[in-house]
Amino acid sequence: MSDDHTHVQEFFTARAAGWDRRFPDDGPVYAAAVAALGLREGDRVLDAGCGTGRALPPLRAAVGPSGVVLGADLTPAMLREAARAGRDRDGTLLLTDVAALPLRPSALDAVFAAGLIAHLPDPAGNLREIARVVRPGGVLSLFHPVGRAALAARQDRTLTPDDLRAEPNLRALLSRSGWRMTSYVDEDTRFLTLAVRAD
Repeated sequence: MSDDHTHVQEFFTARAAGWDRRFPDDGPVYAAAVAALGLREGDRVLDAGCGTGRALPPLRAAVGPSGVVLGADLTPAMLREAARAGRDRDGTLLLTDVAALPLRPSALDAVFAAGLIAHLPDPAGNLREIARVVRPGGVLSLFHPVGRAALAARQDRTLTPDDLRAEPNLRALLSRSGWRMTSYVDEDTRFLTLAVRAD
């Protein structure tokens, strides 16, 4: 396992048990971000880096009982918390790395990724792998329940022009990775970028 993976697992393992208590009011913004995906009954969707599975209930509601909902995470402790919260009833939990998803090409209609982009050791390569498992025209949502400035303030850091989530940087990264950005929102209360997989 790479040092990046070890760091991510250590970071989230230490916080898993109290994660949902730290962010008790995120439910509505998660539901709104899921709604922005435009999912339909029967769609197949992955929550990449699902953590404790907070997006799984709205994803299941969006695709209905005939749809497929998967939640993938690198950290066993986060998946245990998702199961403890009963969110495994809304989707199948997978212990896996987004760098090597155990899915066939074009298996999915959409991918939801909350807070994932900052934790990817190889953002371009990892986004290409996500593109591999999404059908042409499928949708990717990169989401965070607070905007870039609010997140930087929370983390006591300064936003810089090289910030990965800045619109020009993210647009270029997505383009290099098989995606075409279709919308970009960066507000205090949310960060949401939608992209469509290029043909």
